[in-house]
This record gives sequence, C-alpha cells and structure tokens, in this order.
Amino acid sequence: MKRILLSLVLLGTSALNITNAAEGNIDAGKTKSAMCAACHGVDGNSLVPMYPSLAGQSASYIAKQLADFKTGMTSGGKSGRVDPIMGGMTMALNEQDMNDLGAYFNAQMAKTAGGETSDIGKKLYFGGDVERGITACIACHSSDAKGMSHAGFPAVGGQSAIYLKSQLEKFRDGARSNDKNAMMQNIAFKLEDADITALVKYMSTIK
Repeated sequence: MKRILLSLVLLGTSALNITNAAEGNIDAGKTKSAMCAACHGVDGNSLVPMYPSLAGQSASYIAKQLADFKTGMTSGGKSGRVDPIMGGMTMALNEQDMNDLGAYFNAQMAKTAGGETSDIGKKLYFGGDVERGITACIACHSSDAKGMSHAGFPAVGGQSAIYLKSQLEKFRDGARSNDKNAMMQNIAFKLEDADITALVKYMSTIK
C-alpha cells in the first residue's frame, strides 16, 4: 500500500511539473514581445487594422497559433497555418517562447476597435440561422465574445472588422484550416458576403 501511495504521489508531482513547465512567464513574454510590437502593438492592442490585437486573448490560443504558424512554414504549407510573415517570425521560437508570449499578451487589457455596429450581425451572432444551418457564434465564442479558453475558442470581441473579415473569408475559401474539426470552415462556408460584413461590424464593437 505504501508503495502504491508513493507511486501516486510521484506521479502527481510529475504531472504538476509538466503543467508548470507548460506555463508561460509574463515578464519573459514582455521582453520577447518587442518583436511583435510593430504589428500587434506594445501592449497587444494593434493600431493596424489588418493585424489582430492580442491583448486579453487566451494564452493557450496564442501559443497554439504561433505553433501552427511555425508548422505551416516547416511543412511547406501542408499543415498548420500558412502566413509568410508570421511563419518567418515563429521559426526562432521554441515552445516556452510561445507560452511566454501567450502569458504576456493574455495579461494585457484589451481595447475595443469600435466602429459601426450591425443589428443583423448581432442577430446572427446570438441566434445563427437555423434554416441555413449556421450555428450561433455564442456557442463557441460566448455571449461576451471573450471565447472559451479551456476549449480553445478565441476571443473575437473588439477585434478590427478588417481583420475579422479576412479570417472569416479565409476559413470560407479554405486558405485557413487550423480550426478544430473544421468547425469554422463548415460555418464560414455557409456565410454570404453580407453575413460576414454584418457579423464583423457587430463583433468589432463588442466590449
């Protein structure tokens, strides 16, 4: 019995160490984030609409995207997430670097992009469209658009409409395919241009 208990304690300790090793360090991430500032802002709030704001985003989601960008580069675009700029930026990053960056940006206060909202977009976000088989966005991104970090779903509220539009279009045409079980691809495929325009207007104004 003592041996069993000792084994369980050691197993628990090992699991704890693995968990701690995967955690990011905010201070280390701040130092490493210097290379990100030009596009994503010093505090993770991007001043360039075509680039996403990272402030307040789930740390695990950021780390996953960085890893996917690197995979997209090393696999020659066969897997991961393909982007010539981000692919190059991630080549020198290891797993700890990615976790540190995720921790830093997650700890920053997100600012809302603002702009013109849309009642049609709000209706789609909260209710989807049953007749067309479009799932409501709140199912994954929550009613406050802060996402569900434990499930790997990102925060989308307050992002610039330009960035959100580009990502929905990429999911729709298959240019981006690193979503879980092709969930976003299957939804985006059913969205018309007017749907996307309405949705991104609404999401960009969610605080």
